[in-house]
Parts: sequence; structure tokens; C-alpha cells
Amino acid sequence: MAWWVEYDRKQALKIIKLIQEVQRDPFQGIGKPEKLKHDLSGCWSRRIDKEHRLVYEVLEDKIRILSCRFHY
Repeated sequence: MAWWVEYDRKQALKIIKLIQEVQRDPFQGIGKPEKLKHDLSGCWSRRIDKEHRLVYEVLEDKIRILSCRFHY
């Protein structure tokens, strides 16, 4: 996230909005939520833009952000 804040504040704000949406509903909403397969089975992603994805894991009582830069 620090990279985004330094180099692209607009995208950083979009990522914050996506994270808020994930907290509200991890499986629906903006960013086209997609259930991942294979090595990332059990994780989800949302589009930040054409190149980058927010990748996260839904645990019992929290959300773990795995990546918010590049494509999984």
C-alpha cells in the first residue's frame, strides 16, 4: 500500500474503497469479486485496474490482504 500512496494516490484511494467494500461484503460488490483457484484456492480478488488486483483471504472474523499490486 505504501508504494501506491507514494506513486499513485488516486489508485491508493481506490484500494481503500475496495477494502471497505470487502469488509462490508467479501463476496459481492465493486471490483468484480472473483474466487481464485489452484495455488490461491480459498482466496478472492477484485480488480483495482486492468493490470492490478486486490487479493484477499476471508477468515472467520477478519480479512487478510495478500496483495494489492500486480496480477496474482
